[in-house]
Amino acid sequence: MTLLDLVEGDPRSMRERMLAGDLYRGADPELEAEMRQAMVLTKAFNDSDPRDSEGRRALLEQLLGSVGAEVEIRPPLHVDYGSHIHVGARTFINYGLMALDVAQILIGEDVLMGPNVQLLTPTHPIDPEPRRAKWEAALPITIGNNVWIGGMAVICPGVTIGDNSVIGAGAVVTKDIPADVVAVGNPARVIRSVYDR
Repeated sequence: MTLLDLVEGDPRSMRERMLAGDLYRGADPELEAEMRQAMVLTKAFNDSDPRDSEGRRALLEQLLGSVGAEVEIRPPLHVDYGSHIHVGARTFINYGLMALDVAQILIGEDVLMGPNVQLLTPTHPIDPEPRRAKWEAALPITIGNNVWIGGMAVICPGVTIGDNSVIGAGAVVTKDIPADVVAVGNPARVIRSVYDR
């Protein structure tokens, strides 16, 4: 029995498979409708008047799974669904966040993100046969409290970043980063404690 035989016989909906982290096909009417709705809300947010903080907040509350108090997200913002993203209180996200939330993205409290950060939950099979057949999956991303992520950093599927850590600009984070450290580079590696002087 091949991998394709296993996934083709699964009775769950594509959405159920996606949220379980299993292989699914994104070209599914239910998922496409959710993505279109996210596109509408994202466009409204990205085109919103910067003087209308209440209107922007209302759009984020419709788009995202949850938004803590005193959160600031500067447009443009790009998401797949939006509803799988949870942002903790007092978090600041600079221009150009791309958060592909096929799986859940948890962003803690007091997080700082530089411009053009990418949070990427989608994955694709290494085996060419299911990849050609348009199967994909996703792994969640968790960012702890009081984390600082530098501009243009890329956080890959399945990564957890511990509390208080700093991710250098342009880093590509492919594995978990513990709390209280500075990580830089591609692939990102820990270079010191945040408490070293």
